[in-house]
Amino acid sequence: MTDETRMKAAMQAYIDHFNRSDAAAIADLYADDATVEDPVGSPLKKGKAEIAAFYKMAVATGARLELAAPVRASHGNAAAMAFNVRLNMPEGRAHIQVIDVMTFNDAGKFTSMKAYWGKSDMVLEK
Repeated sequence: MTDETRMKAAMQAYIDHFNRSDAAAIADLYADDATVEDPVGSPLKKGKAEIAAFYKMAVATGARLELAAPVRASHGNAAAMAFNVRLNMPEGRAHIQVIDVMTFNDAGKFTSMKAYWGKSDMVLEK
């Protein structure tokens, strides 16, 4: 089982790599057979190739991530974080309020990521 410190560090690395637009480094945080469901209810991305393509597209938007609270670990193999995705939309500057939950393997790699956010979590900034 991955310990709390290692899970929190991986979650912070996810934020840092995203904000550097480093899709390859984000994909390297995942196990080879991992899955991404972003947002929950959308088609599942499976395996490193699909996950890498997803993040390549995501970082190309110029969006930036900002933690809204400290990363939370668990007594098991999962951790969660609340954050805002800051981005420019056709309607103007906006943010999306998101909670990501990641599960981990014994090597400390993400085995799954689920992003919880809905249409009401997209907020136009004034």
